[in-house]
Amino acid sequence: MGKGIAIDPSLGELVAPADGTITTMFPTGHAIGLTTNDGVEILMHIGMNTVAIEGKGFEILVKQGDQVKKGDLLVKFDLTAIKEAGYSTITPIIVTNTPNYLDVLEMNQEDVLQGEDFLAIVK
Repeated sequence: MGKGIAIDPSLGELVAPADGTITTMFPTGHAIGLTTNDGVEILMHIGMNTVAIEGKGFEILVKQGDQVKKGDLLVKFDLTAIKEAGYSTITPIIVTNTPNYLDVLEMNQEDVLQGEDFLAIVK
């Protein structure tokens, strides 16, 4: 699929990692595609296999085609409900058009704070 990182969220909020357009919004709220204003295609998938809970515990705040700014709240999700349903909340953030770049590098951070950069795209 591409290079990226996986985040273990401590807060049930998915925010835009960059300015761009919501290109894919799964109706269950578990996954979102974002194309940045620079053309980077990012897939954000809340949890592992969470499509199986059919949107329970997810509150979608954007729709396909919306323009968003870095830090905008995209989805709220109930960490406890996801875990109680037996699913991991580990959230992959993948650059799906990785081959378009020389490299995609993680920023070697143990903790990612809201609004911080966590990937570097080498053009």
